[in-house]
Amino acid sequence: MENFFSLAMVNLAAVAGLMTIGWIISLLRRDVTIVDSLWGLGFVLVALITFRTGNGFTARSLLVLILTSIWGLRLAGYLTRRNWGKGEDHRYGSWREKSGHRFWIVSLFKVFWLQAIFLWAISLVLQQAQASPEPARITALDILGTLVWAVGLIFESVGDWQLAQFKADADNRGRVMDRGLWAWSRHPNYFGEFLVWWGFFLVALATKEGWWTVVSPLIISAVLLKMTGVPLTEAALKARRPGYAEYIRRTSAFFPRPPLKDVR
Repeated sequence: MENFFSLAMVNLAAVAGLMTIGWIISLLRRDVTIVDSLWGLGFVLVALITFRTGNGFTARSLLVLILTSIWGLRLAGYLTRRNWGKGEDHRYGSWREKSGHRFWIVSLFKVFWLQAIFLWAISLVLQQAQASPEPARITALDILGTLVWAVGLIFESVGDWQLAQFKADADNRGRVMDRGLWAWSRHPNYFGEFLVWWGFFLVALATKEGWWTVVSPLIISAVLLKMTGVPLTEAALKARRPGYAEYIRRTSAFFPRPPLKDVR
């Protein structure tokens, strides 16, 4: 346990350093939106450090590194393309306006280091799965976790792609995206991320004493369902999309189900 604590502290320092670099760049650009791209990259950094320095079962550690890299690099790439050249995200812009001239230092704590702490806490499930030497074999839980992760990645990737295609059509400006996966869930991308992290937990659960890492998927579930995920996104969309109330009535908020045909 002492070795795991040391590893976890190294990873905490690493993600704090990554976010601090991002903060410095944000000061030069006067735009903190870069933190969105750093989110996925931070998990890849943790998985890479743990793979290189941990003493876990090599096959499982490599599996987690590969899965994390696929998920994290895809997410970072998608968010970078989505945000490129569009200025600061309105969420951060409102914080900048409220904080005034103090935002340069407020953003370090409220945006970058806060996300570093959440990132590190969520990544504990990765660190446990990679650092544990037992069992020294791939188990049924490893396979099940990988399958759950794969379904989550498909939901997240396809949902993001469908939304990007929808927004790229000028005729859809101001309209509600209610096609494809978005007809089954108002947030298929968030549901996909939810599955990704519960998949990682199943892999960690295969290890000795891996049960305690349930804290990681619970945190990401709370973030998605109760904090900055669904609530914040829906509040903004209700204000900007006239047809969103109707969309809410016929479409599941999170867990996919067929859309309702008659909502009267």
